Amino acid sequence: MREKIVRRVAGLMVLLSISLAVFVNVQWLWLTAFVGVNLIQSTFTGFCPLELILDKLNIRD
Repeated sequence: MREKIVRRVAGLMVLLSISLAVFVNVQWLWLTAFVGVNLIQSTFTGFCPLELILDKLNIRD
């Protein structure tokens, strides 16, 4: 369940930042880059900030 939440939030953040880049300011693409880099680093380190948030909200597998 948590993996689905992480994937959904990542996808929503990418779509949100692209929409904001198109309609507000192109600088919002930095958010897309941040999400992508965070996804890549989490595959190597196992660290994901969203999982820490889910732990604090007591959302378990």
